[in-house]
Amino acid sequence: MKIHLIAAARPNFMKIAPLYHALQKEKWAHTLIVHTGQHYDLNMSDVFFQDLRMPEPDIHLGIGGGTHAEQTGKVMIAYEKVLLENQPDLVIVVGDVNSTLACTLAASKISYPSIPPRNGPDDQSAAHNTDRPVIKRKTLNRPLVAHLEAGLRSFDRTMPEEINRIVTDSLADLLWTPSPDGDENLLREGVDKRKIVRVGNIMIDSLEMLRDHIENLHVHKDFSLDKNTYGLITLHRPSNVDNQKKLTDLCETLIRAAKIAPLVFPVHPRTKNNLSKFGLLKMLAGADGMILTEPINYIRFMSLVFDCRFVITDSGGIQEETTYLGIPCLTLRPNTERPVTVTQGTNKLCTGTNLIEYVGSICRGDQVKYSIPELWDGHTADRIVISIKKLINEAMD
Repeated sequence: MKIHLIAAARPNFMKIAPLYHALQKEKWAHTLIVHTGQHYDLNMSDVFFQDLRMPEPDIHLGIGGGTHAEQTGKVMIAYEKVLLENQPDLVIVVGDVNSTLACTLAASKISYPSIPPRNGPDDQSAAHNTDRPVIKRKTLNRPLVAHLEAGLRSFDRTMPEEINRIVTDSLADLLWTPSPDGDENLLREGVDKRKIVRVGNIMIDSLEMLRDHIENLHVHKDFSLDKNTYGLITLHRPSNVDNQKKLTDLCETLIRAAKIAPLVFPVHPRTKNNLSKFGLLKMLAGADGMILTEPINYIRFMSLVFDCRFVITDSGGIQEETTYLGIPCLTLRPNTERPVTVTQGTNKLCTGTNLIEYVGSICRGDQVKYSIPELWDGHTADRIVISIKKLINEAMD
């Protein structure tokens, strides 16, 4: 069975890594990594792939930047050619970036001219090879599409990611959800419940896979900080950093928070550009307790997370990781596509006006009650493999 794992940026590779390793153990799976190149990331180095114990991508589309429409269109055009040449049986997309939507569209609308043999050019009876069964497509002459992290909803359609999630989930043949709210959202939208399989949170698999390496780094010492005494900031969403007044207000609030506890702030390129453009960078860099640094790779960043007192963020994935680790997370957004991190975990949605109150409460030692969501246990990739095996068995009946 030929499987494409689609990735567009560093977080996507974090999500496909555990699944890649799980599929490598299966004789029936021939897995190819497809990197669309939607995002250029300075931290996508050889060391990054070595840390994940993954090879370089098998296929690189080299799309680059552009508007949402340009990126989506370029990925669709490039990936359609790959589909016709490579003819995978299953396309696995992850997350909610433009490439997720684009590859789903291309795979859902493709029509293969023929189904190639799987055992080589001289063997036309591939279906009789029990080591590598072939999906009998019946009325389909295209790959099946599976979405990992399906069902997440912020209910805010001003977020491009929300549009990508909705369209991807409406087209995909198999929907792997991380939590009960994902199942509920899909059912509410009229999705056939037979398509929905709750598998858990794949990012926890990545974290556990790298835990020993992360715990041995102690990156906080590089900044002369003690464990459990500092906060960590990530800030990059356009709604927070593109508006001058909003960003100015946030900077003033963060400067106040840094007086309560030191703050380490790896500055995203988009954020740094706007801080410079709005004349805020020097003010922030000169504030007492504020430590600005360049973007940090995943393992070093997670080392800072492991040893911090709290996180201030507008990102998505870190809401999940802090919930799993029991670390207070203050999310600078009015909504989240991961509500289980609020109802069950350590996450609080907040604004600049109440951020100081929450930071003070955390630093006073006020307890945060939380529980780890079901199936966030480091075995999500194994459950996905079981789901794929079931898909094969059903297709071959």
